[in-house]
Amino acid sequence: MSKWISGSRSILCGAAAGAVLAACGGGGGSTATVAPVAGPAPGTGNGTVRVALTDAPACGYDQVNVTVERVRFHVSAGAGDNEVGWTDIVLNPVRKIDLLTLTNGVIADLGQSTLPAGLYTQIRLVLSPNGGGSPANSVVPRGGSETPLATPSGTQSGLKLINSFTVEPGKLTDVLLDFDACKSIVQRGNGTYGLKPVIHVIPRTGAAIAGYVQTGLTGITVTAQKNGVVLRATQPNSTGQFMLAPVDPSKAPYDIVVTGTGLTTAVITGVPGTQDQTTTVSSLAAPVTMPTSPTGTVSGAVGPAAAAATGSVRALQSVSATTTVEVAHTNTNPITGDYSLTLPTAAPRLMSYSNPVVTPLPLVPQDPRAAKYTLEASATGYVAKLGSEITVSSSTPLTGQDFALVVAP
Repeated sequence: MSKWISGSRSILCGAAAGAVLAACGGGGGSTATVAPVAGPAPGTGNGTVRVALTDAPACGYDQVNVTVERVRFHVSAGAGDNEVGWTDIVLNPVRKIDLLTLTNGVIADLGQSTLPAGLYTQIRLVLSPNGGGSPANSVVPRGGSETPLATPSGTQSGLKLINSFTVEPGKLTDVLLDFDACKSIVQRGNGTYGLKPVIHVIPRTGAAIAGYVQTGLTGITVTAQKNGVVLRATQPNSTGQFMLAPVDPSKAPYDIVVTGTGLTTAVITGVPGTQDQTTTVSSLAAPVTMPTSPTGTVSGAVGPAAAAATGSVRALQSVSATTTVEVAHTNTNPITGDYSLTLPTAAPRLMSYSNPVVTPLPLVPQDPRAAKYTLEASATGYVAKLGSEITVSSSTPLTGQDFALVVAP
Protein backbone atom coordinates (compact mmCIF):
# COMPACT_ATOMS: atom_id res chain seq x y z
CA MET A 1 0.00 0.00 0.00
CA SER A 2 1.51 3.30 -1.08
CA LYS A 3 1.99 6.19 1.28
CA TRP A 4 2.28 9.52 -0.54
CA ILE A 5 4.36 12.28 0.99
CA SER A 6 2.58 15.54 1.66
CA GLY A 7 3.23 18.60 3.74
CA SER A 8 6.52 19.66 5.28
CA ARG A 9 9.06 17.68 7.27
CA SER A 10 11.83 18.83 9.55
CA ILE A 11 15.11 18.78 7.66
CA LEU A 12 18.61 19.22 8.92
CA CYS A 13 20.63 16.76 6.90
CA GLY A 14 23.99 16.53 5.19
CA ALA A 15 23.24 17.21 1.54
CA ALA A 16 26.31 15.55 0.11
CA ALA A 17 25.71 12.29 -1.74
CA GLY A 18 27.59 9.10 -0.94
CA ALA A 19 27.78 5.55 -2.16
CA VAL A 20 28.38 2.52 0.05
CA LEU A 21 25.20 1.44 1.83
CA ALA A 22 22.14 -0.68 1.38
CA ALA A 23 18.85 -0.57 3.13
CA CYS A 24 15.22 0.44 3.37
CA GLY A 25 12.28 -0.37 5.49
CA GLY A 26 8.62 -1.07 5.26
CA GLY A 27 6.76 -3.51 7.41
CA GLY A 28 5.79 -2.78 10.95
CA GLY A 29 6.05 -4.16 14.39
CA SER A 30 9.60 -3.17 15.24
CA THR A 31 10.84 -0.65 17.72
CA ALA A 32 14.11 1.22 17.98
CA THR A 33 16.26 1.24 21.09
CA VAL A 34 19.34 3.36 21.55
CA ALA A 35 22.71 2.11 22.75
CA PRO A 36 24.61 4.34 25.21
CA VAL A 37 26.92 6.98 23.81
CA ALA A 38 30.45 5.87 24.57
CA GLY A 39 32.15 9.09 23.54
CA PRO A 40 30.44 12.48 23.13
CA ALA A 41 30.63 14.52 19.97
CA PRO A 42 31.89 18.07 20.29
CA GLY A 43 29.13 20.57 20.92
CA THR A 44 26.87 21.93 23.62
CA GLY A 45 23.73 20.10 24.69
CA ASN A 46 21.90 17.31 22.88
CA GLY A 47 19.89 16.98 19.72
CA THR A 48 17.94 14.20 18.03
CA VAL A 49 18.77 12.30 14.85
CA ARG A 50 16.03 10.47 12.96
CA VAL A 51 16.91 7.91 10.29
CA ALA A 52 14.64 6.90 7.42
CA LEU A 53 15.00 5.05 4.16
CA THR A 54 13.55 5.28 0.68
CA ASP A 55 14.28 3.48 -2.56
CA ALA A 56 14.75 3.84 -6.29
CA PRO A 57 13.25 1.17 -8.57
CA ALA A 58 14.96 -2.16 -9.22
CA CYS A 59 15.44 -3.64 -12.69
CA GLY A 60 14.08 -7.10 -13.34
CA TYR A 61 13.17 -8.09 -9.76
CA ASP A 62 9.89 -8.68 -7.97
CA GLN A 63 11.54 -8.28 -4.55
CA VAL A 64 14.83 -7.09 -3.10
CA ASN A 65 14.94 -7.97 0.61
CA VAL A 66 17.39 -6.90 3.29
CA THR A 67 17.22 -7.46 7.03
CA VAL A 68 18.31 -4.43 9.06
CA GLU A 69 19.66 -4.86 12.60
CA ARG A 70 20.93 -1.38 13.48
CA VAL A 71 22.16 2.01 12.27
CA ARG A 72 25.39 3.41 13.78
CA PHE A 73 26.79 6.96 13.99
CA HIS A 74 30.26 8.29 14.79
CA VAL A 75 31.94 11.71 14.73
CA SER A 76 35.03 10.28 13.02
CA ALA A 77 35.03 9.08 9.41
CA GLY A 78 37.92 6.77 10.28
CA ALA A 79 36.51 5.22 13.45
CA GLY A 80 36.87 1.44 13.63
CA ASP A 81 34.23 -1.08 14.63
CA ASN A 82 35.17 -1.24 18.30
CA GLU A 83 36.27 2.32 19.00
CA VAL A 84 34.46 4.39 21.60
CA GLY A 85 32.00 7.04 20.50
CA TRP A 86 29.45 4.99 18.55
CA THR A 87 25.73 5.62 19.00
CA ASP A 88 23.38 2.91 17.72
CA ILE A 89 19.74 2.81 16.72
CA VAL A 90 18.90 -0.85 17.29
CA LEU A 91 15.89 -2.41 15.56
CA ASN A 92 14.25 -4.84 17.95
CA PRO A 93 13.15 -7.15 16.43
CA VAL A 94 15.23 -6.91 13.29
CA ARG A 95 13.27 -6.07 10.13
CA LYS A 96 13.28 -7.94 6.84
CA ILE A 97 12.33 -5.28 4.31
CA ASP A 98 11.39 -5.46 0.65
CA LEU A 99 13.11 -2.40 -0.77
CA LEU A 100 10.78 -2.32 -3.75
CA THR A 101 7.88 -1.25 -1.55
CA LEU A 102 9.66 2.07 -1.01
CA THR A 103 8.87 3.85 -4.27
CA ASN A 104 6.57 6.72 -5.26
CA GLY A 105 7.40 8.79 -2.21
CA VAL A 106 7.19 6.06 0.43
CA ILE A 107 9.53 6.70 3.36
CA ALA A 108 10.17 4.22 6.18
CA ASP A 109 11.41 5.48 9.53
CA LEU A 110 13.96 3.26 11.27
CA GLY A 111 14.03 5.14 14.54
CA GLN A 112 15.68 8.06 16.27
CA SER A 113 18.30 8.74 18.90
CA THR A 114 19.50 11.49 21.19
CA LEU A 115 23.09 12.48 20.43
CA PRO A 116 25.44 15.14 21.75
CA ALA A 117 25.37 18.15 19.45
CA GLY A 118 28.15 18.31 16.89
CA LEU A 119 29.36 17.14 13.49
CA TYR A 120 29.03 13.44 12.63
CA THR A 121 30.88 12.02 9.64
CA GLN A 122 30.22 8.26 9.54
CA ILE A 123 27.04 6.21 9.24
CA ARG A 124 26.88 2.40 9.16
CA LEU A 125 23.95 0.17 8.32
CA VAL A 126 24.28 -3.31 9.85
CA LEU A 127 22.47 -6.20 8.16
CA SER A 128 21.70 -9.65 9.53
CA PRO A 129 23.71 -12.53 8.04
CA ASN A 130 22.05 -15.17 5.88
CA GLY A 131 21.54 -18.37 7.83
CA GLY A 132 19.54 -21.55 7.52
CA GLY A 133 15.98 -21.45 6.25
CA SER A 134 14.64 -18.30 4.65
CA PRO A 135 17.58 -15.97 3.83
CA ALA A 136 17.78 -12.67 5.67
CA ASN A 137 18.85 -10.93 2.48
CA SER A 138 17.47 -12.07 -0.87
CA VAL A 139 16.14 -11.24 -4.31
CA VAL A 140 13.18 -12.59 -6.25
CA PRO A 141 13.91 -12.29 -9.98
CA ARG A 142 10.86 -11.36 -12.02
CA GLY A 143 8.68 -14.44 -12.18
CA GLY A 144 11.25 -16.48 -10.21
CA SER A 145 11.77 -17.72 -6.68
CA GLU A 146 13.56 -16.27 -3.67
CA THR A 147 17.36 -16.50 -3.96
CA PRO A 148 19.91 -15.53 -1.28
CA LEU A 149 21.66 -12.19 -1.75
CA ALA A 150 25.32 -12.19 -0.72
CA THR A 151 26.23 -9.04 1.21
CA PRO A 152 29.63 -7.47 1.84
CA SER A 153 30.79 -6.47 5.33
CA GLY A 154 27.31 -5.20 6.18
CA THR A 155 26.53 -8.29 8.19
CA GLN A 156 29.49 -7.76 10.52
CA SER A 157 30.76 -4.19 10.81
CA GLY A 158 28.03 -2.54 8.77
CA LEU A 159 27.78 -0.99 5.33
CA LYS A 160 29.81 2.19 5.65
CA LEU A 161 28.74 5.61 4.44
CA ILE A 162 31.08 8.58 4.89
CA ASN A 163 28.79 11.59 4.94
CA SER A 164 28.65 14.62 7.21
CA PHE A 165 25.61 15.84 9.10
CA THR A 166 25.30 18.20 12.03
CA VAL A 167 23.20 17.65 15.13
CA GLU A 168 22.14 20.97 16.64
CA PRO A 169 21.16 21.41 20.29
CA GLY A 170 17.44 20.95 20.87
CA LYS A 171 16.69 20.25 17.21
CA LEU A 172 15.70 17.28 15.06
CA THR A 173 18.16 16.22 12.37
CA ASP A 174 16.83 13.99 9.58
CA VAL A 175 19.11 11.53 7.80
CA LEU A 176 17.30 10.06 4.77
CA LEU A 177 19.09 7.19 3.01
CA ASP A 178 18.10 6.72 -0.63
CA PHE A 179 18.91 3.18 -1.73
CA ASP A 180 19.22 2.44 -5.44
CA ALA A 181 18.33 -1.24 -5.76
CA CYS A 182 18.60 -1.15 -9.56
CA LYS A 183 22.29 -0.25 -9.42
CA SER A 184 23.09 -2.32 -6.34
CA ILE A 185 22.29 -5.89 -7.38
CA VAL A 186 24.94 -7.82 -9.30
CA GLN A 187 24.03 -11.06 -11.05
CA ARG A 188 27.05 -13.33 -10.93
CA GLY A 189 28.04 -15.73 -13.65
CA ASN A 190 27.16 -18.78 -11.54
CA GLY A 191 23.53 -17.73 -11.11
CA THR A 192 23.97 -16.18 -7.66
CA TYR A 193 23.40 -12.55 -6.67
CA GLY A 194 25.56 -10.10 -4.76
CA LEU A 195 24.98 -6.71 -3.18
CA LYS A 196 27.09 -3.81 -4.50
CA PRO A 197 25.42 -1.14 -2.35
CA VAL A 198 24.69 2.28 -3.81
CA ILE A 199 23.06 4.76 -1.47
CA HIS A 200 22.82 8.52 -1.22
CA VAL A 201 22.05 10.83 1.67
CA ILE A 202 19.35 13.27 0.58
CA PRO A 203 17.43 16.04 2.38
CA ARG A 204 14.06 15.04 3.77
CA THR A 205 12.02 17.87 2.28
CA GLY A 206 8.37 18.54 1.56
CA ALA A 207 9.08 19.05 -2.15
CA ALA A 208 7.80 16.54 -4.70
CA ILE A 209 7.28 16.12 -8.44
CA ALA A 210 4.27 14.12 -9.61
CA GLY A 211 2.40 13.19 -12.75
CA TYR A 212 0.97 10.44 -14.93
CA VAL A 213 2.39 8.14 -17.60
CA GLN A 214 0.42 6.24 -20.22
CA THR A 215 -1.10 3.10 -18.69
CA GLY A 216 -0.91 -0.46 -19.96
CA LEU A 217 2.90 -0.50 -20.12
CA THR A 218 5.42 -2.32 -17.95
CA GLY A 219 9.00 -1.55 -17.04
CA ILE A 220 8.57 2.24 -17.04
CA THR A 221 11.07 4.26 -14.99
CA VAL A 222 10.68 7.95 -14.16
CA THR A 223 13.75 9.86 -12.98
CA ALA A 224 14.53 13.36 -11.78
CA GLN A 225 17.93 14.31 -13.19
CA LYS A 226 20.35 17.20 -13.03
CA ASN A 227 23.07 17.49 -15.69
CA GLY A 228 22.65 13.84 -16.61
CA VAL A 229 22.84 12.57 -13.03
CA VAL A 230 19.86 10.65 -11.63
CA LEU A 231 18.89 12.15 -8.26
CA ARG A 232 15.51 10.45 -7.70
CA ALA A 233 13.77 7.58 -9.47
CA THR A 234 10.49 5.72 -9.27
CA GLN A 235 8.02 3.62 -11.26
CA PRO A 236 4.37 4.49 -11.97
CA ASN A 237 1.62 2.56 -10.23
CA SER A 238 -1.12 0.66 -12.05
CA THR A 239 -3.00 3.90 -12.82
CA GLY A 240 0.08 5.49 -14.38
CA GLN A 241 0.57 7.84 -11.43
CA PHE A 242 4.08 8.54 -10.14
CA MET A 243 5.67 10.68 -7.46
CA LEU A 244 9.32 11.64 -7.08
CA ALA A 245 9.69 12.56 -3.44
CA PRO A 246 11.36 14.05 -1.65
CA VAL A 247 13.35 16.20 -4.06
CA ASP A 248 15.91 18.80 -3.05
CA PRO A 249 14.76 22.36 -3.91
CA SER A 250 18.40 23.49 -4.04
CA LYS A 251 19.00 21.19 -7.04
CA ALA A 252 16.05 22.54 -9.08
CA PRO A 253 15.19 22.89 -11.88
CA TYR A 254 15.10 19.19 -12.80
CA ASP A 255 14.87 17.21 -16.01
CA ILE A 256 12.14 14.56 -15.71
CA VAL A 257 13.06 11.57 -17.87
CA VAL A 258 10.67 8.71 -18.70
CA THR A 259 12.16 5.52 -20.17
CA GLY A 260 11.09 1.95 -20.82
CA THR A 261 12.22 -1.13 -22.71
CA GLY A 262 11.31 -0.77 -26.39
CA LEU A 263 9.85 2.69 -25.80
CA THR A 264 10.79 6.19 -26.93
CA THR A 265 12.48 8.35 -24.29
CA ALA A 266 10.51 11.41 -23.08
CA VAL A 267 12.11 14.41 -21.35
CA ILE A 268 10.48 17.37 -19.59
CA THR A 269 12.96 20.13 -18.79
CA GLY A 270 12.92 23.02 -16.34
CA VAL A 271 10.78 21.35 -13.67
CA PRO A 272 10.81 23.22 -10.33
CA GLY A 273 11.15 21.54 -6.97
CA THR A 274 9.59 23.88 -4.44
CA GLN A 275 9.70 23.36 -0.68
CA ASP A 276 6.40 22.06 0.74
CA GLN A 277 4.82 21.86 -2.71
CA THR A 278 4.08 19.14 -5.24
CA THR A 279 4.87 20.14 -8.82
CA THR A 280 2.65 18.40 -11.40
CA VAL A 281 4.22 17.74 -14.81
CA SER A 282 1.42 15.70 -16.40
CA SER A 283 -2.16 14.76 -15.61
CA LEU A 284 -4.54 11.85 -15.96
CA ALA A 285 -6.08 13.68 -18.91
CA ALA A 286 -2.66 14.53 -20.37
CA PRO A 287 -0.23 11.74 -19.44
CA VAL A 288 3.28 11.25 -20.78
CA THR A 289 2.72 8.99 -23.79
CA MET A 290 5.32 6.33 -24.60
CA PRO A 291 5.40 5.32 -28.29
CA THR A 292 7.19 2.10 -29.13
CA SER A 293 10.70 2.32 -30.57
CA PRO A 294 13.04 -0.05 -32.39
CA THR A 295 16.04 -0.90 -30.23
CA GLY A 296 19.71 -1.59 -30.74
CA THR A 297 22.29 -3.22 -28.50
CA VAL A 298 25.75 -2.05 -27.54
CA SER A 299 28.21 -4.22 -25.64
CA GLY A 300 31.79 -4.41 -24.48
CA ALA A 301 33.88 -4.89 -21.37
CA VAL A 302 35.21 -2.75 -18.53
CA GLY A 303 38.74 -3.40 -17.24
CA PRO A 304 41.06 -3.98 -15.54
CA ALA A 305 39.86 -7.20 -13.93
CA ALA A 306 39.89 -5.62 -10.46
CA ALA A 307 37.28 -3.09 -11.62
CA ALA A 308 34.80 -5.70 -12.81
CA ALA A 309 33.28 -6.44 -9.40
CA THR A 310 32.03 -2.85 -8.97
CA GLY A 311 31.92 -1.74 -12.60
CA SER A 312 28.95 -0.12 -14.32
CA VAL A 313 28.14 1.53 -17.64
CA ARG A 314 25.49 4.12 -18.37
CA ALA A 315 24.18 5.54 -21.66
CA LEU A 316 23.86 9.32 -21.93
CA GLN A 317 21.90 11.10 -24.65
CA SER A 318 22.06 14.80 -25.56
CA VAL A 319 18.43 15.64 -26.27
CA SER A 320 19.20 19.31 -26.96
CA ALA A 321 22.18 21.65 -27.05
CA THR A 322 21.84 22.22 -23.30
CA THR A 323 20.26 19.01 -21.96
CA THR A 324 21.92 15.62 -21.54
CA VAL A 325 20.15 12.77 -19.73
CA GLU A 326 20.86 9.22 -18.63
CA VAL A 327 18.71 6.78 -20.60
CA ALA A 328 19.97 3.42 -19.31
CA HIS A 329 22.41 1.86 -16.85
CA THR A 330 23.80 -1.61 -16.22
CA ASN A 331 26.30 -3.26 -13.90
CA THR A 332 29.17 -5.20 -15.42
CA ASN A 333 29.62 -8.93 -15.00
CA PRO A 334 31.59 -9.07 -11.74
CA ILE A 335 33.96 -11.72 -13.11
CA THR A 336 34.53 -10.77 -16.75
CA GLY A 337 33.63 -7.06 -16.78
CA ASP A 338 31.28 -7.64 -19.74
CA TYR A 339 28.18 -5.47 -20.18
CA SER A 340 25.33 -5.04 -22.66
CA LEU A 341 22.77 -2.26 -23.04
CA THR A 342 19.57 -2.19 -25.11
CA LEU A 343 18.70 1.34 -26.24
CA PRO A 344 15.84 2.94 -28.22
CA THR A 345 16.78 4.15 -31.70
CA ALA A 346 13.77 6.45 -32.17
CA ALA A 347 14.35 10.17 -31.62
CA PRO A 348 13.87 11.22 -27.99
CA ARG A 349 10.95 13.56 -27.38
CA LEU A 350 11.39 16.85 -25.50
CA MET A 351 9.27 19.58 -23.96
CA SER A 352 9.62 22.37 -21.41
CA TYR A 353 7.68 22.32 -18.17
CA SER A 354 4.32 24.08 -18.35
CA ASN A 355 2.00 25.24 -15.59
CA PRO A 356 -0.87 24.54 -16.01
CA VAL A 357 -0.39 21.22 -17.78
CA VAL A 358 -1.12 21.46 -21.53
CA THR A 359 -3.37 18.87 -23.19
CA PRO A 360 -1.90 16.97 -24.98
CA LEU A 361 1.68 17.33 -23.79
CA PRO A 362 3.76 19.03 -26.51
CA LEU A 363 6.54 16.43 -26.66
CA VAL A 364 8.55 17.09 -29.83
CA PRO A 365 10.85 14.48 -31.45
CA GLN A 366 14.49 15.54 -31.55
CA ASP A 367 15.29 13.86 -34.85
CA PRO A 368 19.03 14.76 -35.07
CA ARG A 369 19.60 12.93 -31.76
CA ALA A 370 17.97 9.64 -32.75
CA ALA A 371 20.07 6.58 -31.77
CA LYS A 372 23.04 8.74 -30.69
CA TYR A 373 24.55 8.01 -27.26
CA THR A 374 27.69 8.48 -25.21
CA LEU A 375 28.70 5.71 -22.81
CA GLU A 376 30.33 6.30 -19.44
CA ALA A 377 32.06 3.54 -17.45
CA SER A 378 32.90 3.69 -13.75
CA ALA A 379 33.98 1.48 -10.86
CA THR A 380 34.72 2.01 -7.18
CA GLY A 381 38.25 3.38 -6.75
CA TYR A 382 38.67 4.19 -10.46
CA VAL A 383 38.32 7.36 -12.52
CA ALA A 384 35.10 7.36 -14.57
CA LYS A 385 35.69 7.35 -18.33
CA LEU A 386 33.48 8.90 -21.02
CA GLY A 387 33.56 7.34 -24.49
CA SER A 388 33.03 8.95 -27.88
CA GLU A 389 29.52 9.41 -29.27
CA ILE A 390 28.16 6.28 -30.92
CA THR A 391 25.17 5.55 -33.15
CA VAL A 392 23.16 2.48 -32.21
CA SER A 393 21.53 0.42 -34.97
CA SER A 394 18.36 -1.65 -34.72
CA SER A 395 19.74 -4.05 -37.34
CA THR A 396 23.38 -4.53 -36.34
CA PRO A 397 24.59 -4.92 -32.73
CA LEU A 398 27.42 -2.56 -31.80
CA THR A 399 30.17 -4.54 -30.11
CA GLY A 400 33.67 -3.92 -28.81
CA GLN A 401 32.83 -0.79 -26.83
CA ASP A 402 35.51 -1.44 -24.21
CA PHE A 403 36.81 0.74 -21.39
CA ALA A 404 40.17 0.60 -19.59
CA LEU A 405 39.80 2.46 -16.32
CA VAL A 406 42.67 3.90 -14.30
CA VAL A 407 42.93 3.89 -10.52
CA ALA A 408 41.76 7.12 -8.92
CA PRO A 409 44.56 9.22 -7.38
